[in-house]
Amino acid sequence: MNHDPVLARTRKQARLRRGMYLLPSLFTAGNIGAGYFSITQTIAAINGNAQRSLDWAAIAILFAIPFDALDGRIARMTNTTSDFGKELDSLADVITFGVAPSLLAFVWGFHFLPDSINAELRLHLMQAGTFICFLFLIGGASRLARFNISPDAQPRNPGRPGRKYFVGMPIPAAAGLLAATIHFFYGFPVQSWWIAIPWAILVGLAGFLMVSTWRFWSGKEINFSRSHPFQVLLLIAIVLYVVLRFSNVVLFAVALVYTFSGIWARAAYSWQRRRRRRPIGAPSPEPVRPEHQPWDEFESRL
Repeated sequence: MNHDPVLARTRKQARLRRGMYLLPSLFTAGNIGAGYFSITQTIAAINGNAQRSLDWAAIAILFAIPFDALDGRIARMTNTTSDFGKELDSLADVITFGVAPSLLAFVWGFHFLPDSINAELRLHLMQAGTFICFLFLIGGASRLARFNISPDAQPRNPGRPGRKYFVGMPIPAAAGLLAATIHFFYGFPVQSWWIAIPWAILVGLAGFLMVSTWRFWSGKEINFSRSHPFQVLLLIAIVLYVVLRFSNVVLFAVALVYTFSGIWARAAYSWQRRRRRRPIGAPSPEPVRPEHQPWDEFESRL
């Protein structure tokens, strides 16, 4: 039986192509798995060891962020992007970075408020926490929908021409901010009303930043496909060790810096616009009265 070498090579490439499509989907599945694990740990915290379960739930969300970052990069590097992969990635982000952190934020910040505080105050905090965590979920879903329909959107405060930016805070970063804060406290739930209030403000701020049109650095100009010196690998190894060894402090600091970098970029852009409109040191223009006012004609008729 004669075998056509061209046909055999084509079939081999087709099998390889199917495997390459499977590779980014595996990372997306890992993303979904981490989100599901976080949800189960948050539910287990209600009737079990709250501190340990909530900390594991936060770690699972933080662990899912590299999976979300790698699936798209691997798909682009291997030229295996597809509409199915994009839709699957969006659905995974809604579960892992929308549902999981909103549920975790409510249970950690409001569910364990003690009965010893004022009953009316506790009820108001519980209701406000439920509503704000729901707004976070809606903001994340809206952020993903806007990204899907306008992948090349430009921020209201444009940055450097050679750099790429996200329009609004990406949902993995917003979820990472909440998870890193909970992990910073080792998962010990909130027991004081004066901590629950700033927590509600932080959750609401993260939801607002996602639907804003402010710029956030995307890091897409970092190219992993080109060659790098060996020192870069050594530097990455050191960074990974520091992150794993001091994860609660390092991840919380990184999340805060990234969050307030977008706020600072917006404030700096607004300040520069006002500065261009009015040069520094220029005297304030005095109001000049026109030669003819409408009331002058009215007075002349009297």
